Amino acid sequence: MSMQSKPRMVEAVMFFNERGICKEMLFTEFEAMLDGVVNMAEFADQQMRVAYVLINPRLLLRSVVFFYLDFDEQGQADGGWNMPLRHLAERAGRGPDLGAGPIRLACRSQCPVSWHQMHMWDPSLAPAQNDLVLLRDAAKRNNLGILVEDDAPPVEPQRLQMAPEDKWYAADPSLEAAEQLAAKLDGEHRLKTAQLIKQQRLRIQSLTQQHEEELARFKLAAEEQRKALATEIQALRQALRQQESLHASLKTQLATQGDSFQKSREEMSRQLRALERHGRTEADILRAQFDNELQAKIAAAVIEYKEQIAIRDVELAYRNELDTQLQEEIDRLKQERDRFASLSGDQILERLAKLGVVFVVYHPGAGHLTIALQDIARYQDNPLAYAAAKCFVSEAQYRQWLGHYQQPTCEAALPGGERCAMPIDRVDSPSRFVPGDSNCCARHKATSRVRALN
Repeated sequence: MSMQSKPRMVEAVMFFNERGICKEMLFTEFEAMLDGVVNMAEFADQQMRVAYVLINPRLLLRSVVFFYLDFDEQGQADGGWNMPLRHLAERAGRGPDLGAGPIRLACRSQCPVSWHQMHMWDPSLAPAQNDLVLLRDAAKRNNLGILVEDDAPPVEPQRLQMAPEDKWYAADPSLEAAEQLAAKLDGEHRLKTAQLIKQQRLRIQSLTQQHEEELARFKLAAEEQRKALATEIQALRQALRQQESLHASLKTQLATQGDSFQKSREEMSRQLRALERHGRTEADILRAQFDNELQAKIAAAVIEYKEQIAIRDVELAYRNELDTQLQEEIDRLKQERDRFASLSGDQILERLAKLGVVFVVYHPGAGHLTIALQDIARYQDNPLAYAAAKCFVSEAQYRQWLGHYQQPTCEAALPGGERCAMPIDRVDSPSRFVPGDSNCCARHKATSRVRALN
């Protein structure tokens, strides 16, 4: 093998999608893509998850950096993207052992340069979808055509030679060798333990986020079920009121018909008394016939209304039983709600704080802020006011500076009413921002100074 083809460490870039690794390229190709020489049409209008890897001649990973890269509608990489991948890979902390000792790992939760943290992502370490294992297997497949260094054959035991005794150290060689071996094993054990702890911490962080998402889904489902049950109870109560109204109406109708029967009987009695004057025998026959017909009608009406009342009573009993079951279900849901409520966000935050977890947010001008547990509520009420206090400026000045920081253009109004919008130098610190001066171009800044002097 010539000196030009001698295997060496190779830099490569691998792109991820929802199915795994979808694109591999050497770092020189990646730089050409950043310079606009090559467009990636398959990544158009997407934010891709990317991994920068350093591969040794034995096709084993030595360093990994996980970062995001945006592409526009034409598949052109973001022209403003600028991350020192090599610097991050050199300064990254230790990660898992992927075959060549612990790798250098830089990701969102383990970033050596804090201001690049927002542009990085954490790999999945789940057994079914381990991104580090996918990278290791892709390097082994060697789709990039890396020159591989042949492993030297192991030395046969019979060819090993022991130094003569006169070359040994004056101290007890066996004891010193044993101490060195013990120290080496202890160091390796400590290193592997630290790597395992770090990997487990990443796994715990992922599981904690999944638990919080599941808890939120359970709370939402319980609230929706409670609303549905409340709506059903309201409908049942309305139906019960309608049945009670119908029952009262039937009772009123029965009383009205009874009065009508009574009036009819009185009328028939009057007619009967008139007939008595014409003949006792005919009157007796008519009276008997009238009484029989009247009793039959009354009996039939009473039986019909008793049947209707019995049916309504059964329906009311069923409604009462269903109401009792729904009330028991409501009580059970309230107990579940109270149990979920006991696992409130404040308790979880307090437990995390006791475990040593700190809460860090990023605000322009203030940088990364560590929020104490007792300040979390105040931060949630008004994040901008909290950041402004950390920058020792008012909230109004911080809002003005933030608008200038996000769009450093002249905010002075032209005679036509439109904005000047001339690009100006950005003021990076809120405390050095002066409204009317820092957010104006040189021409309007001089005009504002003349107005101030007048």
